[in-house]
Amino acid sequence: MQPENGRNRLSSQFLPGRGALPDAAELIAAHPVATLLIGPDGRIASANARAESLLNMARSALVGSVVGRVLRIADPHMDTAIWMTDKPLSAFGIQVHAGRNEALEMDVLIHPLLEDERWRVVALHVHGQSQTLGVRRSSMGVRSATGAAAMLAHEIKNPLSGIRGAAQLLEGDAGEATRPLTKLICDEVDRIAALIDRMQHFTSNQPLACRPENIYPLLDRAVEIATAGFARDCPIVRTYDPSLPFAQVNGDAFVQIMLNLVKNAVEAVEGVEDGRVQVATAYRHGLSVLSGKGTSPLQIEIQVIDNGPGVPDSIRDVLFNPFISNKRSGQGLGLALVDKLVRDMNGLVQYERDQASGRSIFRVLLPMGANG
Repeated sequence: MQPENGRNRLSSQFLPGRGALPDAAELIAAHPVATLLIGPDGRIASANARAESLLNMARSALVGSVVGRVLRIADPHMDTAIWMTDKPLSAFGIQVHAGRNEALEMDVLIHPLLEDERWRVVALHVHGQSQTLGVRRSSMGVRSATGAAAMLAHEIKNPLSGIRGAAQLLEGDAGEATRPLTKLICDEVDRIAALIDRMQHFTSNQPLACRPENIYPLLDRAVEIATAGFARDCPIVRTYDPSLPFAQVNGDAFVQIMLNLVKNAVEAVEGVEDGRVQVATAYRHGLSVLSGKGTSPLQIEIQVIDNGPGVPDSIRDVLFNPFISNKRSGQGLGLALVDKLVRDMNGLVQYERDQASGRSIFRVLLPMGANG
């Protein structure tokens, strides 16, 4: 089966000097992840080789099958009608019984065809193979690791306070030659304690209290803090959509997110001629995420843009993991904390490099507030 309009329209289009555009079936076959084409009747019309391998089913068995029987969501509270959505939909970190396999944790992206919205493309990103959207979902291993890190942080802070107190006592009796050493001890203890505080924010499992808020005062607060400190010598341009509705956020967490992203952008343009940073907002149509809480449209978009050299390809896929940094003095916790806080607000953070303009874009997508 082929889209009534999709195949003919695609194959009849031409690019100057390049001939006809490929049709939908050819595009799906070439897609680097498991991809299905779903018809208006909810049946699989086409599947690429990656999908055959993932689902452990031959293409002949897949084509004509009802997609909801081939892909079965493990969580009974999730709406099984997502396969028939007429809007772009993303579901992250969900358990799906895929074909003849046991349930797999995967990200599912569903997108209607532009030429005929009755037809949908479904892309399946199995965890461990792809994390292209910069989203990290917790697993038992991650929860165990963060729990151990939280206990370790608590145990380290106790002796640190004793070490600092002892150094302060020694400082009173120290001579001119040794006083700088006691100060060094105090300074290093303070630095380690501050690092542990940042790690404890990352390992916290406490839910964030979110409410509808106007994000513009929060954005202005973050930019003003930045320009008074680390961004004193870097121009920050604000490009706001004045009609943007309220977002469902935690105000303090949102300011922390923006400070981290702006700081990251400012550091990226250091030494760049005409280096600049832009903070922009927009209303985003059509993108939703699916979680255990149901479908959440992400309509509020905030972008932090810089014209620096961009993230190296070697770390792009793990950019939001803890302790990943390309900076000599970086600790690799800033973007990991951003990712966690955004997820705690049921949002999504992405990184994109626009090669045409030579700009890096960190995009935060958040749900609209109930009063928006």
